[in-house]
Amino acid sequence: MLTIVNIAQHFYKGTENTMATTQQSGFAPAASPLASTIVQTPDDAIVAGFTSIPSQGDNMPAYHARPKQSDGPLPVVIVVQEIFGVHEHIRDICRRLALEGYLAIAPELYFREGDPNDFADIPTLLSGLVAKVPDSQVLADLDHVASWASRNGGDVHRLMITGFCWGGRITWLYAAHNPQLKAAVAWYGKLTGDKSLNSPKQPVDIATDLNAPVLGLYGGQDNSIPQESVETMRQALRAANAKAEIIVYPDAGHAFNADYRPSYHAESAKDGWQRMLEWFKQYGGKKSL
Repeated sequence: MLTIVNIAQHFYKGTENTMATTQQSGFAPAASPLASTIVQTPDDAIVAGFTSIPSQGDNMPAYHARPKQSDGPLPVVIVVQEIFGVHEHIRDICRRLALEGYLAIAPELYFREGDPNDFADIPTLLSGLVAKVPDSQVLADLDHVASWASRNGGDVHRLMITGFCWGGRITWLYAAHNPQLKAAVAWYGKLTGDKSLNSPKQPVDIATDLNAPVLGLYGGQDNSIPQESVETMRQALRAANAKAEIIVYPDAGHAFNADYRPSYHAESAKDGWQRMLEWFKQYGGKKSL
């Protein structure tokens, strides 16, 4: 049975003081302070653990979860990490999806550039690691995740993706990248902004290229994603006649689904989760167990 302690021992190196305490609980140090609202999903009905996925000449670490009992290949959900990497919250998202009947896989997409656990705060994590990760590399890695799923009990004809924060932005991009994708749900991912060699496009630039229906879930109090940005994206989607919907929760801020952080907004998170499951069922398909 997976526990917070043995997951942390498997996946993290210990450091000192606050960083050590946060890591031992399974969360990235830069995510501290931890809130008291952390959700821990029981794993009695699922199989979960770590694996290595061949990708672009490397072996990419990943966490996966699936129901213990299933009839045939499972619908697949790729879970894209926040800036903090595949820490305990993202792993629990995989377990929650497994309980809903999905094969959920969260690849560690920063593994070539560094370890999020080596950074004690968000600004240095963003500049020292996140900014160094090319979008093109990430999208190719996600293709290899889908390929791995097809060889390990997944039905890639029912391929879906969801992502949070940094992963929310990637979710939009991947919906324009992979023509096999059936559905996508982006949680508070950046929509507009500056471009760079590593990030040559923002989601607003690919509204005309979406291959799958996308649901965007955003907070009305999110200072990092202004409502002007959300409206700009809505206009781009309407102009492209894209099959997409953006929901804004007026009282929620950024990371409102992150139950381990003070930003957690339970009402919005629960509604968003149900909307995500309905979106996946409507567009991606879900086989009964």
